[in-house]
Amino acid sequence: MNYSHVEEVNDMAVVDALEKNLAIIRFDLNRDVAYVNDNFANELGYTKDQVMKMNHRDFCFATFAKSPEYETFWRELFGGKTIQNKVERKDAKGNSIMFEATYMPVFGERGTVLGVTKVATNVTDRHQTIMAVTEELNDMSEELSTRAEVGIKRSQELLETIDEIAAVSSENTVTLSNLQVQADSIKGIVQTIREIAAQTNLLALNAAIEAARAGEHGRGFNVVAQEVRKLAARVEASIVEVRENIDGITKEVDKVTISNGKSQASIEKSQEEIRIALEEFNDISKASEKLEAQTAEFIKLI
Repeated sequence: MNYSHVEEVNDMAVVDALEKNLAIIRFDLNRDVAYVNDNFANELGYTKDQVMKMNHRDFCFATFAKSPEYETFWRELFGGKTIQNKVERKDAKGNSIMFEATYMPVFGERGTVLGVTKVATNVTDRHQTIMAVTEELNDMSEELSTRAEVGIKRSQELLETIDEIAAVSSENTVTLSNLQVQADSIKGIVQTIREIAAQTNLLALNAAIEAARAGEHGRGFNVVAQEVRKLAARVEASIVEVRENIDGITKEVDKVTISNGKSQASIEKSQEEIRIALEEFNDISKASEKLEAQTAEFIKLI
């Protein structure tokens, strides 16, 4: 290929390319506009002639223009510092415009700053998209946080209820244990009475034998002995009935004890599951807070 007629890139061609593709404006030491190209004027909805009559402050919202940061910004530029950042400016209709801008001090031959040139790219659409995404993330974070708080509250309430049930169940277990002890004690008393009744019956039998030997003189004593034997028999029958009832009560106590034991196990399992759920909700809450913090940090960066 013959390169003998290829045109070389010169400085003016580069300047023309910059003029066509970038928004450029220059300010003097009074911060008045000293130069502006069509791109910059068009981005803000002005004509070049209108912009040439303006001061930098006219492009800024009052919150920034009247802040200490604004004066620091210009002091650093006039001190020779280049500043590159995303900046918010005001267009001709008062709307917010976001620029990715580079402010470059222009130096004279003696090294003094003669003015400041700004090269900017309109990134409003991109910024709005990013802000919409971050807002959505923030909303998600808040929703997660709210749900986690509700979950924690409900789980705590449920855990308190389960704990109350567990306390009652524990009391029931103690009561059943006491009933079992009392039933065993009654069994012992019944056995003692039974032994006494058996001895009484035996004594009555011996008394009847002795009364028979005494003949006519022991007849009255024999009547008494028979009544004692009848009483002993009635006691024996009552003891059998009481023992059967105690046995029935003991069986029912055993059944309730087993059932209560199963309930206690289920309650303990529920308590553990609720505690795990509480930990998970707490983890969600922490993750939500972390997401919210990262979103806030991201907003600062953009």
